[in-house]
Amino acid sequence: MSRAVIEIEGLVKRYGERTVVRGVNLEIREGEVFGLLGPNGAGKSTTISILAGLIASDGGRVTVGGFDLAGEPERIKPLIGLVPQEIALYLSLSARDNLAFFGRIYGLSGATLKERIAWALDLVKLGDRAVDPVKTFSGGMMRRLNIAVGLIHRPRVLFMDEPTVGVDPQSRNFIFEHVAQLKEGGMTILYTTHYMEEAERLCDRVAIMDAGQILALDTPHGLVNLLGGGVIHAGVVREGAEALLSTVRALPHIRAASATDGRLLMETTDAGQAVVEFIGLCRERGVSILSLEVLQPNLEGVFLHLTGKRLRE
Repeated sequence: MSRAVIEIEGLVKRYGERTVVRGVNLEIREGEVFGLLGPNGAGKSTTISILAGLIASDGGRVTVGGFDLAGEPERIKPLIGLVPQEIALYLSLSARDNLAFFGRIYGLSGATLKERIAWALDLVKLGDRAVDPVKTFSGGMMRRLNIAVGLIHRPRVLFMDEPTVGVDPQSRNFIFEHVAQLKEGGMTILYTTHYMEEAERLCDRVAIMDAGQILALDTPHGLVNLLGGGVIHAGVVREGAEALLSTVRALPHIRAASATDGRLLMETTDAGQAVVEFIGLCRERGVSILSLEVLQPNLEGVFLHLTGKRLRE
C-alpha cells in the first residue's frame, strides 16, 4: 500500500457560530486520485482551501509530504497545485502571460519558466491561443488554462475543486482524460465533486462528505456494496409501518428493515424483487403505500442513503 502524502487529523473550521468542517480525519495516499464527494455546502471547498494554505483552520492538524501545514507552510507550497472552483485568471492578460505570472510566484524564471509555459500550453491544447487575451476564451478554454496554472510548477499534489462545473462535454472529457494521465505520471490528486459519475470514473477512493463531516470512505465499489442489492424507502401510515415491520423483515429479498414515523427503510438483496414482494404484502394487509423510492446500488444511491436528501445544486 502506498504511504500517505496528506494526513488530516481532527480538522475544524468555524465561521462565527457555524461549524463548516467538523473534525475531519483523512489520509490520502501517494499517487491516488482521492474523491471528496458531496453536495454544495458540504465543506469540500473549505477543506481544500485549508489544505492549500488559503485559510486557517480552527483546530486539528494537517501534514503534506511530511511537513506540518501550520508550522512549515513554505515547505508545502512548492509541493501543491490548486485548480479552484472559480476561474482564477487575469482576463486582460494572454494565456502565456497568465502562466508567466503564476510561474514566477512559484519561483520559476528564465529558461525553466519558458519551458514550463510551453509544456503547460501544450498539455491543455492552448498553444495556438497563447497570445490571445483570456477574455476572448470560451468557458471550457478558461477551465483548461486554470488547470495549466495549477500545474505550471509540476506539483507533487494537485487539488481540483469542482473543475467541471459549467463546462461543455468536450472540455469535461478533456479534464477526465488529463486526470488519468496525471495519475499515471505519479501525481496525487484530491478531486472534489458533487457529480457521482465523475467519482466512479476517476477515483481510487471516495469520501462522502456532508454538513462538514465524513459519512463514509472506501473505494467506489466498496461504497456501492453498502447498498447490497439496493435500498427501498416506503411511506405508509404510522401504524402500518410498525405493524408490517416483522413481516417485511421475513420477505425473501429483504436483508434488513427498520420503521420510523410511518416510513420503512428496507435494505435488499434485489431491489426489483423486493419491491414486488413489498407491494404484494401491502395489498394483502390493506395498507396504503403513500410513497415509494428505490435507491439502486450505485454511488448516488449510497449518497442518498447516507444523507437522506437529494443532491443540492
